[in-house]
Amino acid sequence: QVQLVESGGGLVQPGGSLRLSCAASGSISRINAMAWYRQAPGKERELVASLPTGGRTIYADSVKGRFTISRDNAKNTVYLQMNSLKPEDTAVYYCNAYCNAAGTWSDYWGQGTQVTVSS
Repeated sequence: QVQLVESGGGLVQPGGSLRLSCAASGSISRINAMAWYRQAPGKERELVASLPTGGRTIYADSVKGRFTISRDNAKNTVYLQMNSLKPEDTAVYYCNAYCNAAGTWSDYWGQGTQVTVSS
């Protein structure tokens, strides 16, 4: 199977920065897209940024110009650099990967990492 392990969350003041990392491991033969989602209390999970293999990056309007998604394909790792953080960015951030493992394409999710933006 496939495991996604996130790291890098925490508490930061408004205007600060954080970098999230997510490493995929297991019986992976190919990864198509990797992405970050977030879910704030009382709200639905939403896409923050997506980076398909060989495709165009997609960002939520609310994070454009502040967040940057990147991948290290050799390490099966995706990053989310978050700058100019705002209180409304507070949420649990989830890593997502669309992977082929044992001949089957499936969506996989990390356990989530808490990001809190507060003074």
